[in-house]
Amino acid sequence: MLFGWWKAGLDMAMLGFEAQGVIAQRMAMLAMGGPAAQLEAQRMVTEKVMAAGEAALMVASGASNGRVIRHYRRKVQANAKRLGRRG
Repeated sequence: MLFGWWKAGLDMAMLGFEAQGVIAQRMAMLAMGGPAAQLEAQRMVTEKVMAAGEAALMVASGASNGRVIRHYRRKVQANAKRLGRRG
């Protein structure tokens, strides 16, 4: 039981660190401006709405907190990878 909470806590901490990296990458892109920045801004908003809806559906269907956090982490990691290729 304790291990589950410990793992969830570590996953949440890693999600926070990974999300901050994506935020930094996006802010740098937005600061440069241009069509790519506009596209990224639109994509960012769309992704956030979709991710929130997916998380709500997961919770409503009985998914554990850990599963929801891992799902978010995969999305954040994919964004980090995609944004890293651009630079």
